Amino acid sequence: MNTIVDTNFNFPNQKSVYKGKVREVYNINNDLLVMIATDRLSAFDVVMPKGIPFKGQILNQIATKMMKETEDLVPNWLIATPDPNVAVGHLCTPFKVEMVIRGYLSGHAAREYKLGKRILCGVAMPDGMKENDKFPKPIITPSTKADNGEHDEDISREDILLQGIVSEEDYLVLEDYTRKLFQRGTEIAAKRELILVDTKYEFGKTKDGKIVLIDEIHTPDSSRYFYAEGYAERQQKGESQKQLSKEFVRQWLISNGFQGKEGQQIPDMTEEYIKSVSDRYIELYENITGVSFEKGDVSNIEKRIEDNVLEYLKK
Repeated sequence: MNTIVDTNFNFPNQKSVYKGKVREVYNINNDLLVMIATDRLSAFDVVMPKGIPFKGQILNQIATKMMKETEDLVPNWLIATPDPNVAVGHLCTPFKVEMVIRGYLSGHAAREYKLGKRILCGVAMPDGMKENDKFPKPIITPSTKADNGEHDEDISREDILLQGIVSEEDYLVLEDYTRKLFQRGTEIAAKRELILVDTKYEFGKTKDGKIVLIDEIHTPDSSRYFYAEGYAERQQKGESQKQLSKEFVRQWLISNGFQGKEGQQIPDMTEEYIKSVSDRYIELYENITGVSFEKGDVSNIEKRIEDNVLEYLKK
């Protein structure tokens, strides 16, 4: 199955290209950004050697749907989606923090909790919690936005302000937007019989100084979902939760001796395993959005993207 793992386009009035872990962002005339969601798979801040069919399309389409469903609450960067893998939006200067918000003790927070830590990013976590228990109220646990190849690091609100990474005035807006988006995301998930467990949001400033939501939102790469049905029973019995997120990839890597640490080898991803990951992403898409997934034409993804973007830019 064809995938797109790298792009080298040269669009009219192109000024620069930024290549992130899974996205490539083309600056057009210092005015527009053309963001291409590739099929690269990243876990533990490491990009896996093989692409996952349809993954880029899935992430792009979930993110654009969710941006439309939250634009009444929080302004975002998005203008158009001329191709299944492409979003076009306003040029923004990103804030150098990711706003992580957690409604439940899961993933990284649960791993830290098991080590005996009760403070995460300067926020207290109550004693006596079990993994996947709900917090009394959602907690914001920011992380630094690392350069490619580097690991994001936990950081407290106090340190963000102390180091001048974000001004206090702007940070209060980021917190407010984060809570509003998480509340709306929780409501959207509930309609699909899902629980939005935790997620991250990224924000930037437009040229006129407006703070807007950028990048992806409520996708399985940036968020963790549980199935609502059976959640309480599984918690009571101390069983693992049935979840919709990229955590299944992380768990597979952990079970094969890889956690992104120095000296560890990425396990071999067979074609059968890659197909199973692709199928899982399609399942995630359909559960999160409530609609069937329509596969884009993958006979020549690069040409399809280039043609669609050029057509859009002509307008």
